[in-house]
Amino acid sequence: MALFKRRGTGKPGEWYYCLEHRKVEEGPECPAKDRMGPYATPAEASGAMEKAAERDEEWSRDPRWNDAGASGEEPGEQQP
Repeated sequence: MALFKRRGTGKPGEWYYCLEHRKVEEGPECPAKDRMGPYATPAEASGAMEKAAERDEEWSRDPRWNDAGASGEEPGEQQP
């Protein structure tokens, strides 16, 4: 008999998107490093990668998150 029971860290009704298996899972089946979530619904979890891509695009255009200089040059670039 095991002294300690391995318990999941999630709650029923929490949905995750597994980055390794590329699928939606109820409760955390995979390690935290391999998943996104929790989400309220399976549909929301299935759109995790699209949502992340949208946010990444928004951040790349946001001057507060952009490392380019005020002139639009890339970091490390020098003007002639």
